[in-house]
Amino acid sequence: MKKNFKTILFMSALAIALVGCKDKAKEAETSDAKAAAEAEATATKYVADAEASTIEWKGFKPTGTHNGTIKLDSGTFKISNGKVESGSFLINMGSIAVLDIPADDEKNGKLKGHLTSADFFDVEKFPNAAFEVTGISEAEGKTMLSGNLTLKGVKNNITFPVSVSENENGVALTSESFTIDRSKWNVQYGSKSFFDDLGDKFINDDIELKINLVAKKA
Repeated sequence: MKKNFKTILFMSALAIALVGCKDKAKEAETSDAKAAAEAEATATKYVADAEASTIEWKGFKPTGTHNGTIKLDSGTFKISNGKVESGSFLINMGSIAVLDIPADDEKNGKLKGHLTSADFFDVEKFPNAAFEVTGISEAEGKTMLSGNLTLKGVKNNITFPVSVSENENGVALTSESFTIDRSKWNVQYGSKSFFDDLGDKFINDDIELKINLVAKKA
């Protein structure tokens, strides 16, 4: 009976793990930093609307998930024939917001405080993250945007799928959901990539992101 109970517990844990993995987005292709892209002189310049633009985030741990948003500080990019040719953006790491816990719940402030602390993104020392476009390509019918993501002073190149839509008022760039491995940017807290004695107290290295960028002609 005891053996059967342990088997049931193991199968239940495995099922939860498999469901959790299925729900996660694909990891962005990650490599060493590359040279920033340069646009043709005829490309149209756009300035990001920081208030209207957001980066959605989701974090995972054995007991569940947390999610929220991050705001831009500023950004510009150039487009020609519907394709992004160059661009750079500053991300306001102090703007991290938690959405899965009510704003008036003290746990909300506690989690935000932890995320902005030296344990995670060390916002006091690194108030901004940055992204600079290095190229664009087509793969499996999707537009793939590549760029250098600098986080906590560490720079890596990532590639992820996006869609770009232009209209008379401006342009919208939206990514599919994708994940990055935070350990590649030296975000160590609760990571099994750095610590082997965490038991079930670990936090997954994967951070899921979705970019919603709105911009107007310069």
